[in-house]
Amino acid sequence: MAHRFAWRQHANAQKDSSMNEEFDFVVIGGGSGGYAGARTAVDAGLRTAVVEGASELGGLCILRGCMPSKTLLESAKRYRAIRQAEEFGLSVTGLGFDVSKIIARKRSLISDFAGYRSQQLTDGRFDLVRGTAEFLSPNEIRITAADGTKSEIRAKAFLIATGSAQSVPDLPGLTKCGALTSDDLLDLETLPESMLVLGGGPVALEMASYCHAFGTEVTIIQRSAQILSGSDPDAAAALEKGLRHDGMTIFTGTAITGMESGDFGCRISFQHDGHACTVEGRAILNALGRHAVLPVGLPVALNKRQIAVSLTQQTSIPHIFAAGDVCSPLEVVHIAIQQGEVAARNAARLLGKASAPMEEMDYRLNLFGVFTEPGFASVGANEAELTALGRAYRCAKYDFDDHGKSLVMGETIGFVKILADEATGEILGASLVGPEASELIHEIVVAMRFRSTVHELATTPHYHPTLSEIWTYPAEELAAEIILANP
Repeated sequence: MAHRFAWRQHANAQKDSSMNEEFDFVVIGGGSGGYAGARTAVDAGLRTAVVEGASELGGLCILRGCMPSKTLLESAKRYRAIRQAEEFGLSVTGLGFDVSKIIARKRSLISDFAGYRSQQLTDGRFDLVRGTAEFLSPNEIRITAADGTKSEIRAKAFLIATGSAQSVPDLPGLTKCGALTSDDLLDLETLPESMLVLGGGPVALEMASYCHAFGTEVTIIQRSAQILSGSDPDAAAALEKGLRHDGMTIFTGTAITGMESGDFGCRISFQHDGHACTVEGRAILNALGRHAVLPVGLPVALNKRQIAVSLTQQTSIPHIFAAGDVCSPLEVVHIAIQQGEVAARNAARLLGKASAPMEEMDYRLNLFGVFTEPGFASVGANEAELTALGRAYRCAKYDFDDHGKSLVMGETIGFVKILADEATGEILGASLVGPEASELIHEIVVAMRFRSTVHELATTPHYHPTLSEIWTYPAEELAAEIILANP
């Protein structure tokens, strides 16, 4: 294969498990955040090692998260488009799908991605030590290899990037019902006829969207009052409307009272709007969140079930850093990568390899996306956060059902929304529900990165007809309001 993910043979830099050495910087975990920290540390002149205990190299994003799930969702998206052919004057005969071939394509791509990451971890820039780590002291860890062999490593600084694992909540009957997880769905070659989805977060909604596209009858049961709890209610409501329009059944504001299994499959009982409800499905998907995976003997303070860190990514012991799902307020890959890089640069400063002040993470942009149909994306602050901060702002929205390009595409559910400072017009946040949401949001990410105002966005040329030009309409409305409010 000619592209950059192609597997190429390199000298294996994996260390023998009997090693007993001292490093400047040791990273525990070889996923996206850990690898980013390791390569950054090497660039800063630190002698670095990565300790990885998983049987397969790659990390959550590549092996069981972002990449495999989006591969399956791409097949679902294309199948939906083919089903809508008649609306566009097209006829399709012999329409069908083969889930085993969809999974085979996913496995091929993930093998390629994982091979490239394995190459990066073994190309000689740093030492790779296979095994699980246990802290013996703030400067020493014991590593247990798969064959039981133990060794010890000392380091002047550590980065903990051990990621997260699927949580199994204490719900009555859940264990006996044998609930699936997203890990299971990513390799399932026969989809269930019907599925009860526990949770309304991104994993729940994306896996529901994938299965539903290929004929699975989906019922979503969410404890919170809305799906995507924490997002603006109007955006969550618009996404829920879109998913319902696609044929999903959604219950929010629920309290599960029991689960049971039998010849009928799975049955869940719950309270909803003051009434007792019961739903049945051939399978249950547990998508109720993940929990941090922490090394044994970890000597640092925790914040609930995560490692407590400062904005410098330092823990309660200054030379021990953390990055990714073990500590992050946002469980997304690009944040884990940024945290790993910040941690490594700060470790270099701590060890005297750099003289610049300690660097801090900046969560102002707070980028988030969900790859459903329609999609959801947001950046920056939402309305509740701005209200809590006492920040005076103005809001404007524009619907996709009044936008030329989305009408041409037949994608009319949802809207775009911009929040701007009431005095200056600086863009403080934005969200959208609609087509290509995870792509469209990046125009506002760039604008906010450079602290642009709605006035600047409104006067930026946009080609017609495009989806992107929809942002100019709320920007123009806000620019006019803010000029009138501040003559």
